Amino acid sequence: MVVDDEQDTQTLFEQRFRREIKAALVDLIFFFSAETALFYLQSPQAATPELILSDINMPGLGGLELLRRVKALYQDLPVIMVTAYSNNQNYQIAMENGADDYISKPIDFRALKAKVLEE
Repeated sequence: MVVDDEQDTQTLFEQRFRREIKAALVDLIFFFSAETALFYLQSPQAATPELILSDINMPGLGGLELLRRVKALYQDLPVIMVTAYSNNQNYQIAMENGADDYISKPIDFRALKAKVLEE
């Protein structure tokens, strides 16, 4: 699951993971707000994702609050925080709230693929 308010992120991820998607190694689902992602996760018919990649800075409910709520619902669900505005305070808050990793944009897709495929 990818949560990012920038809609071009979907195209970028689909391009970078096209081989893994075609080989059915990865199934990506996108949400453009933390609210819609949380609504999906709380719906009874939703399949629990194997991993969440969430932007930190989004309008409305931010990525750090999404992280807190996801970890309250699914303590063992891996969450990787993604940000274009890397700073120590966000890193510290993310780690204290159970983030499994913290990566900066621009994303190193080679490293990200390795993490996604190992989860």
